[in-house]
Amino acid sequence: MSPVTQKAAAAAANEWPSSWQSVPHGVGVGRYIDPGFARLEFDRLWSRVWQVAARADEIPEVGDYTTYDIGDQSVLLVRADAATIKAYHNVCPHRGTTLSEGCGTFERGRIICPFHGWRWDLKGKVQYVLERQEFRGGQLRDGDVALKEVHVAQLAGFVFINLAPKPEPFDEFIAPVRPWLEDLAIGQMHHSWWKSIPAPANWKVMQEAFFETFHVPATHPQLEKVGRAVIYGDRTDEDFNHRNVHYEAMPHGHGRFYGGARTPMQGYLQEPEGDPVDEMAARLSLLVDGMNSMVIQENVDVVRSLHGKPIPAGSSLGAEYAKALYARAAEQQRPMPALNPRTMSMWGGEIFIFPNFLILPHAGNANFYRSRPHPTDPNQSVFEIFAVKTYPAAVKPERAKPEQVTDPAQQLRLIPQQDLGNLPRIQKGLHSRAIHTVWFADHQERILSNMHQELDHYLRS
Repeated sequence: MSPVTQKAAAAAANEWPSSWQSVPHGVGVGRYIDPGFARLEFDRLWSRVWQVAARADEIPEVGDYTTYDIGDQSVLLVRADAATIKAYHNVCPHRGTTLSEGCGTFERGRIICPFHGWRWDLKGKVQYVLERQEFRGGQLRDGDVALKEVHVAQLAGFVFINLAPKPEPFDEFIAPVRPWLEDLAIGQMHHSWWKSIPAPANWKVMQEAFFETFHVPATHPQLEKVGRAVIYGDRTDEDFNHRNVHYEAMPHGHGRFYGGARTPMQGYLQEPEGDPVDEMAARLSLLVDGMNSMVIQENVDVVRSLHGKPIPAGSSLGAEYAKALYARAAEQQRPMPALNPRTMSMWGGEIFIFPNFLILPHAGNANFYRSRPHPTDPNQSVFEIFAVKTYPAAVKPERAKPEQVTDPAQQLRLIPQQDLGNLPRIQKGLHSRAIHTVWFADHQERILSNMHQELDHYLRS
């Protein structure tokens, strides 16, 4: 971009309409509903930012491919050899045909255009051009029609891509969250299930629903009895679980929250009335029944195995639960996160990778959320839920493939049904003439504010 063009772009950014602006404690509603703002995101965010395009589980064997679409751009990702994943612009240089749709395997390691049969190897080098002598007067060079690479990076089982010609260094971008990805054994987790859901809300509305925990008492009343009694009953003391949650806004727009020792995953129970083991098992069972990803039935079984066992002096139910989990994992030769207070503090917490990927970890299990914008309509998006876990050494994980959700009532469990039930109402409300700004709480919604500040960094540069 020339200096004159840069100056014009900067001036245009400063002339944003009020509905696009960030204010000290919120943002204008146009950021969620205005097609012009969505186009700006495609031009200046999605074209330049590192983004999670795939899990390595999607392409486990040489020749396996998957397709990542963002706006009107499509990227073909393929395992070129055991250690190498390549990403290419998903287009044949002859007449523009896309070379992949969905996922599959390139037989014999050959990428073949279905239109005229042009062919490349997995490293993007041309192998065959039909009637080659008719192109460029018979002087067509291999380099003219080699597949165009997209920048790619791998970390913790994720495959990141960046569409910019000269992206910022990946290591600098990912540095704030790298330690958590490594310590939580995210790279050793593999596919359990994956659901792709067309959503009637902006991509930011979709993910911001999960950037905080103080929606739990109203949205998921089964998970918090005190909050339920305050919101839907007459209780007034407001001893909410979310007041124990810590939020951290990180550089590059990333963030995290965690509850430390005061989470059900570590044995903390809100006003226990019966046997602590039974109550912890019952609380975790709500997460199994409601989601079956971050917490699974095996976790509940481990809790129940503590029945009748004394808790040693200086220990706690949560600590004994962790010991039992790690002992079982050792027997199974199953990888687990680093066993230390810092890592355990993230059980039941969240890590946000800017701009659109969330990780909710537990002990050897996690679920991921990814939201992607609709190519043309800011009121729609694609929302995906991934469940992953570590497996015993003798078990080979299955290849990751998405299940397309057409009937949420039948294909989703209670917790995502509750969350997704709110989001169309939010998107509808954002069009009201009575609202101009959405307000962010200083503490509980710190990650939202940080995300929008980083978004402005991209859109104004």
